[in-house]
Amino acid sequence: MVVLFAPHTTVASTRLTAMRMFWRRSPTWKIGNRGLASQAKPRYVSGMKHSAGFLALVEDAKARITEISVEDLPSRLMENPETILLDVREESEWAKAHAKEAQYLGKGVLERDLETRFPDKTAEIIMYCGGGYRSALTCDAAQKMGYTNVKSLAKGYQGLVVADWPMES
Repeated sequence: MVVLFAPHTTVASTRLTAMRMFWRRSPTWKIGNRGLASQAKPRYVSGMKHSAGFLALVEDAKARITEISVEDLPSRLMENPETILLDVREESEWAKAHAKEAQYLGKGVLERDLETRFPDKTAEIIMYCGGGYRSALTCDAAQKMGYTNVKSLAKGYQGLVVADWPMES
């Protein structure tokens, strides 16, 4: 798009005009700039589009890790009260809401801080993220660091919400 500046306009007002023109051409401009989730094309998995490369990394990691279901989580926590439920999502996701009694260690600093926070490499650690992908990667990394009893929660936080797991923020 070519934008010509008139002497009486500013860069900001010209950008605003260009944005309005873009949104008018957008198929969802009548329902708001972002559209409605119910009108989205079914190209998203769990509300998020994942790249093929990322999914390949996750599948590779899942071949080496153990996953448990949300249904199995209560019995694991009852059998071993020392089990660590570890939220590995982003800090902003943690702040909004997280599983009650979970501890936080974001994926971005997990490799750096895991041994300091949890020095016992035989401790049972169940990691969860938003949908089970990032926690698969963090479990794989923890196993490479020598942790022998780490598991990934299949379906992650989304599965906990569906199961009506107690949450806090």
